[in-house]
Amino acid sequence: MTSSPRSQLIDPSLLDSLLGTASGRFVVDALAECPSTSSVLLERARQGIRSGTLVVADRQTAGRGRRGRSWQSSAEASLTFSLLWRFSGGVSRLAGLSLATGVAVARALVGCGAGGVGLKWPNDILLDEGKAGGILVELESEPGGMLAVIGIGLNLDLPPPGEEPFLYRPAALAQALSPLPDRHQILARLLVELAGVLDLFADGGFGVLRDEWQVHHAWQDRAVRLFDGGRAEREGICLGIDADGALLLRTASGIERCLAGDLTLRAA
Repeated sequence: MTSSPRSQLIDPSLLDSLLGTASGRFVVDALAECPSTSSVLLERARQGIRSGTLVVADRQTAGRGRRGRSWQSSAEASLTFSLLWRFSGGVSRLAGLSLATGVAVARALVGCGAGGVGLKWPNDILLDEGKAGGILVELESEPGGMLAVIGIGLNLDLPPPGEEPFLYRPAALAQALSPLPDRHQILARLLVELAGVLDLFADGGFGVLRDEWQVHHAWQDRAVRLFDGGRAEREGICLGIDADGALLLRTASGIERCLAGDLTLRAA
């Protein structure tokens, strides 16, 4: 019995051949399994590996999401990888980096032909308002600047029902793309867009990408609640984000600027 293309490891040479003008900008390490691509890459980053190094794993056993949530993965059902990118300057220059990454992912999915692509503050990728993926950025200072490990997970297929409770309704690329492109094609498109967006971000910060993020903002002008530590801290109308990536809420007290939390829709 032969394995399906999605059960085979990413081939770095094939991937590079699909990158066009971005060829040579990435060093790809494809793993059959690891606890977390971000953990593996962060440890290597501390040893001085080059910017543009990518770790992609067919299966994560301890993948991380925001606030310590888990993100499990398998080659058949998901695409999970982490990318190392180095920036000059201090941490203040990296405000909005996860949102900029969302712009790159949205560009890539639209470029693959997906409809219904949306972004939800601060790091969710939506397809027809179901959660299709997430982004987790981890930062560390180093001599002369900052390193960022950008972790991205995307559902290729829907997870089996009943495995674990979902905070948001899950979605998958297979629902938006038929037939679903080969993983190499999807990953290549993601990397091309990431290279372009991260170059823009390094030069001009998130402000130069803010309007594009707003175009994809799924919950613009909708009633929401913002939770912090499981408690509802604020509720109001979601106005999107400012040039630094902070969430803007119109509340009874006026327009408030929020830097952290989990956002949910408020029932009518």
